[in-house]
Amino acid sequence: MSADLEDVIKEGASAMESSVDHLKKELVKLRTGKASASMLSGIEVDYYGTLTPLNQVANVSVTDSKTLSIQPWEKSMLGPIEKAIFEANLGLTPMNDGELVRISIPPLTEERRKDLFKHVKSLGEDAKISLRNTRQKLMDAVRSEVKAGFPEDAGKRLEGQIQGMVNTFSEKVDEVIDAKEKDIMTV
Repeated sequence: MSADLEDVIKEGASAMESSVDHLKKELVKLRTGKASASMLSGIEVDYYGTLTPLNQVANVSVTDSKTLSIQPWEKSMLGPIEKAIFEANLGLTPMNDGELVRISIPPLTEERRKDLFKHVKSLGEDAKISLRNTRQKLMDAVRSEVKAGFPEDAGKRLEGQIQGMVNTFSEKVDEVIDAKEKDIMTV
């Protein structure tokens, strides 16, 4: 196998792994009825004119299964933190008590659970589309190498290996989605 083709396949495997990792990161942000500090991971706060990730201006902790508490490093950040959480449109209501910001996580309704699950399925399908796009690029690379003189039977074996990689990563996506479904549907 040529070094170029080997590099392309390694890059493809890395891209497929990245697709699964991206799916996991997106699913962590979804609210499932249980408090998790990662629910606020995408929130950026106006810190003296600069948008800064929340975890760089405050300590985010889970008080109990239904409550998050946010302790800012500076008391002057209470207002901007509260505002950033409202603007993030997560369906959460922050309560500022002058010392820290508390967020009570409301229980999910059955309808909201179903909507969340549809969203999870959609994210999973996006990950699988990314896997298929990567497969297509890899298959095109193999086919162009075969046209350039690479042995055809070796090309077919590589195509089989590529399809096997796609199947493996697709199963990982399904496992991640199934785990999130259980998490969402558990009352």
